[in-house]
Amino acid sequence: MSYALPPGLPIVDAMTPAVLVLVGPVTRDEVTGLCEDVRTLLEATGAGVVVCDVGGLGPPGLGAVDLLARLQLAARRAGGRIRLRDPDPGLHALLDLVGIRIEMEGEPEQREPALGVEEAVEPGDPAL
Repeated sequence: MSYALPPGLPIVDAMTPAVLVLVGPVTRDEVTGLCEDVRTLLEATGAGVVVCDVGGLGPPGLGAVDLLARLQLAARRAGGRIRLRDPDPGLHALLDLVGIRIEMEGEPEQREPALGVEEAVEPGDPAL
């Protein structure tokens, strides 16, 4: 018995980003292939985000920063972005130090207020 497939990709959930697990240390020869993997995952899922699990990347260093910057550039060129999962605190600090802003899992999005932030002010409240 056969049936017609529904239009589109039935097995892809656009709300669930793809995950790319990075196991280090990553050599310079592997970077091009990983950038292509990011582009492919963005095109296949249509989610606009690829989650890069960097827990197994190893100790933070400039090689890891270079890899993540190149992955972010490849994702931007493909119309998406990357999000880091399980980054080492040293890697997070190193990315901040060199001025590369990559979204981390668990951070509030730019347009969302952080939890517990009060947006309204009551009349008579003292100025801070």
